[in-house]
Amino acid sequence: MRQDRELKRAKIISETAKMPWQELQRFFAAGKVMLVAPGLDLVDVAYALQEDDIDQVKIWTESQQVAPVSDEHAKEWIASNTTLWAVVVKPWVLVQTISPES
Repeated sequence: MRQDRELKRAKIISETAKMPWQELQRFFAAGKVMLVAPGLDLVDVAYALQEDDIDQVKIWTESQQVAPVSDEHAKEWIASNTTLWAVVVKPWVLVQTISPES
């Protein structure tokens, strides 16, 4: 089981990339982009969604640590030509701001 978890996490890591917001706008327009708070591990969130860990995802969404990208963020990111970390966990695209140490 631990090996299975590690393999799934490794797959998520391999599918995570830095992407310009411009390339993610069509997913935003479809309501499919979720913003992951800087304090969370993007891979942990993607894994929880992939594994249908409803209890954990509920904690994050209720505390607004994982939430739909707001119009304000979208406007700011387009104006500043922002690049974000992104990973797809169907039907969602998870994004997270890039910290200076990344």
